[in-house]
This record gives sequence, C-alpha cells and structure tokens, in this order.
Amino acid sequence: MSSSLKTGGRKHETAPPQHVHYPFWFGGSASCYAATVTHPLDLIKVRLQARTPDAPKGMFTTFVHIIKSDGFLGLYNGLSASILRQLTYSTTRFGVYEELKEVTQTARQSPSLPALLAMSSTSGFLGGIAGNPADVLNVRMQNDAALPPSKRRNYSNAVDGLIRMTREEGWRSLFRGVWPNSMRAVLMTASQLASYDKFKDLLLTNTSLEDNLTTHFTASILAGLVATTICSPVDVIKTRVMSAKEKEGVLKLLARIYRQEGLGWMFRGWVPSFVRLGPHTVATFIFLEQHKKIYRRFRGFDEPEHS
Repeated sequence: MSSSLKTGGRKHETAPPQHVHYPFWFGGSASCYAATVTHPLDLIKVRLQARTPDAPKGMFTTFVHIIKSDGFLGLYNGLSASILRQLTYSTTRFGVYEELKEVTQTARQSPSLPALLAMSSTSGFLGGIAGNPADVLNVRMQNDAALPPSKRRNYSNAVDGLIRMTREEGWRSLFRGVWPNSMRAVLMTASQLASYDKFKDLLLTNTSLEDNLTTHFTASILAGLVATTICSPVDVIKTRVMSAKEKEGVLKLLARIYRQEGLGWMFRGWVPSFVRLGPHTVATFIFLEQHKKIYRRFRGFDEPEHS
C-alpha cells in the first residue's frame, strides 16, 4: 500500500489516479447472498405488516408461530421469489447507480451528496419497476402460510407464481402496487446507497479508519438505520397493497388504515424491519466490497479504490 494511503485522517486526498469499472451485476449478486442470510427476518417483517387482528403481534411470537405452524423451513417460504427480486431489483438499482457515478466521479473527487441522491433516486425508480413482479411474488409467498387455507395461493416457486399470476389475473397483476413500490425503491436506494457512500467517505476522511471491514460495517449499519426509518411508511403501504386479495387504491387504503390504526401504522414493523434491513444492508455492502476486492486483485489493481 502506498504511503499516500497512510497519512491519517486525510489519507484519501492524495488517492492514486487508478480507476476500476466494476461489472453491472455485482450489486445483484451481493444482494442475493445477503437475502439468503436475512430471509427469515424479512418473512417475519411481512407477516407483521400484513397480519390479521388475531395473528401474533410481536416479532418473537411471530417467529415461534411460524416454527410451530410450518417448521424451521417455514422461515424460508418465498426464498425463490426473494432471490428473483434481488436479481431484478437490486441488479438494476446497484448497476445503474454505479454507472451514473462513473459519469460524474474522478480518481480524485467523488460526487457530492445532492448528486448521489439524484443518481440513487433514479436508479431506485428503475429498479422498483424492474423488480415489481418478483416483489409481488415475494410478499405473497411469504404471507401465504398466514392466510386461511381457503385463501392461500400455494405457489410452488417463483416461476410457478409468475405463470399462474399471468394466467389467472392477467399480466397487469405483475405490476400491482408498482407506484408505491417504485417510491419505496427511490427512498430505499437514496437512503441506503447514497448514505452508505457518504458515511464511508466521512469515516475515511475524518477518522484514522482504513478502507476495510470495520469501515464497511460501520457505514452500512448507519445506512440501514437511515433507510429503515425513511422507508417504513411506504413499506407498510406496499405490503398491504401487494398482499391484498382485492384491488384497492392507495388513497383509499391510506384513509382506511388511518381510521382503523391512527398514525401508528406508519412505523408498524419498524423493529423487525431494522432487525432485517440492518443485517441485510451490512451483508449486502460487505459482500459487494468483497466482490470489488476480488475483482481488483484479479485484474491487477492492488490499491483499494475509494468510491
């Protein structure tokens, strides 16, 4: 490692002019690994957000209920849809975001926070549209076992779900909830990707931390906290719309749940959301940084890139 990277709190002001263009699919691949690790937490979050009045109300009681009703493997209901979602949604949002950063950043200067927010919002919107069919499947398959037997859809896997949804409900069903989902994707990507880059930059610039696992973990857990808080209200709406048996407009849905639940609906499931999104964010960025590290070594770039 060159001495220019070991000058204390200002080590990256003299970063080497090396630049690496990473493959488009890295973000999707890292997200698939992360989804495999955190899927049970995502399942519990969906069950809590879409629960009926007689369903378990807490995270632990929901966990116990799933184990008793469906066994340990019940915690992985809908995993195929979750992986498909990451292959579409996350590949698009991470890939577009990184490509847009390529246009604005140089070897010595990173994009500003407003620029990062604009780029991440754009990539999040596109990712939300691309991943919507898999997202609908993901919500349905995770929530299916919580429904009465007569109302269950019983998709055997993501491919079966896509085929049956298209055949039984028409292709438009694949884009049910696409606008609240895209809005959530905008908020998620802006609060997660942009905040991770900014937190990482602040840590590298203002502390003695190196570009290593400690920095990646700290920046990603902070990004997960920001993303969970900002996305919680839209996440609840998305889950309600996608899991509904009958089509209901977003404004009508908002009016109904406000009458029934007050303002508390906005942060229903916040704790399990953070318990799921925090580890998922950490795992995603750690896997992504490892993808990049291996790629740099494979291509002969020994110096870590500050991106």
